[in-house]
Amino acid sequence: MVTKRQDPVVVVKLVCLQAALGAAQPEEHREMAELNPAKEGGQAEEITEMVCLESDLKEGEMREVEVGSHKVLLVRSEGGYSAVGNLCTHYGATLSKGALSGSRVRCPWHGACFNIKTGDIEEYPGLDSLPCHKVKIENSKVFVSINKKDLEKTRRVKEMGCRVAGDSSTVLIIGGGPAALVCAETLRQESYGGRIIMATKEELPPYDRTKLSKAMNVKADSILLRQLDFYQSCDIEVWLRREAVSVNTDEKMVTFQDGSVQHYDQLLIATGSRPREVTCPGADLDNVTLLRTPEDSSRIHQAALGKNVVILGTSFIGMEVASYLSATASSVSVIGNSAVPYQNTLGTEIGRVARKMLEEKNVKFYMEDGVTELTGENGKFMQTGVPGVFAAGDVTSFPLSLRKDKMVNIGHWQLAHAHGRIAALNMLKKQVGINSVPFFWTMLMGKSFRYAGYGEGHTEVIMKGKVEEMKFLAFYIKEDVVVAVASLNFDPSVSQVAEVMASGRTISKAQAKSDDMSWLKLP
Repeated sequence: MVTKRQDPVVVVKLVCLQAALGAAQPEEHREMAELNPAKEGGQAEEITEMVCLESDLKEGEMREVEVGSHKVLLVRSEGGYSAVGNLCTHYGATLSKGALSGSRVRCPWHGACFNIKTGDIEEYPGLDSLPCHKVKIENSKVFVSINKKDLEKTRRVKEMGCRVAGDSSTVLIIGGGPAALVCAETLRQESYGGRIIMATKEELPPYDRTKLSKAMNVKADSILLRQLDFYQSCDIEVWLRREAVSVNTDEKMVTFQDGSVQHYDQLLIATGSRPREVTCPGADLDNVTLLRTPEDSSRIHQAALGKNVVILGTSFIGMEVASYLSATASSVSVIGNSAVPYQNTLGTEIGRVARKMLEEKNVKFYMEDGVTELTGENGKFMQTGVPGVFAAGDVTSFPLSLRKDKMVNIGHWQLAHAHGRIAALNMLKKQVGINSVPFFWTMLMGKSFRYAGYGEGHTEVIMKGKVEEMKFLAFYIKEDVVVAVASLNFDPSVSQVAEVMASGRTISKAQAKSDDMSWLKLP
């Protein structure tokens, strides 16, 4: 039982949901002038600089260089040099510190992947691609050229089409999260010329929901994934505050709560997961709040200032909220039904570390417990079994290739992006299967835990580093192979493992136990 103290109690139930050479010598100046012809009037169209010698990078190596004070990722791979922007378009991580595998680089923070030759995004999270720059070899020297108009650009939006006169087809997308957005964008990138409608019951177009538990005073308009003029420019209709209540798959019609009806040719259901509501007596008290929307996040932030807060659940989101509110609330208490936080996903040892981190900030834990009463005063191919109907995101179970196509439901931000793209491609009859490695992260007290793979049912955890020193790499073992990995202050190890998994290779228990970790290619 949780009873009301003298100060009001805010009860929160949560839903799961990152070396240029010195000055050029006169001979190099002449070479740069030859590579950098002036426009009429003497204005250079491009800035070109020598960034290294051809022999400075070996095959399969990369480094950050500068051209006109612009950060560039220079890569030597598959027999040639290429240059793209060096900042991940998701949260700005330095890609030169990530994992390079063949023709793509994986972000060390959250696992987004980019093609090093085209700059295109190939794995999520994030939406945009990298700027791509010219590379030329002259006299065993490597030169990189950047167009002046691109100097300040750190990202590139893929070319989008729009509606085509005479195409009367309609794709209806129910939901307003990353799966819905990536599906709509992929359709336009692939030259779909019909009508695209994205209908969501939310007050906002797609936004970065992951920030709601990490920065609870964030302004709603600052976390939008795209501004409204973007949707207008590529003819994507966004219907806000439009909740779908029924689907007639025989007639290909969707009915909305306001009584309106919309026909579709193909339908994507990407409504996301819903919070599990508190069902015990007192759940309807005014200060019992679910966290799902920016309005919820702001309400909790304001209500918790200087108050006593109780958080029900020790999920990643719940722990992030506890971390955030520890600096603003009078007290924070966490109630969980497991022995330690994250026990089922990250294991007991890492769960103890997470708990200790928060306990050092005076967060109190009541574990292996539950709530019976609250009292207060005044108070696949993403295709379903129905032709033309697809599903994506948290609402979906899908075959996970790295676990022999086991059907799973995984509520990861990154996977929702991937589902949206796969759904769009299959709407266009491209028959592309889902082949993504689950990758997620969580923040506690300013420190990032990273995780890749699918560790359900693991029977052993092999630790590298020391948990008590807050620097470790954990391998989760099942049937003598690594099925997942987690880390703290061990970048880019999780991205490296994710790339191994993405290639279809397995990591044996013996490799994980070995003191020789050269196979992981850590810097």
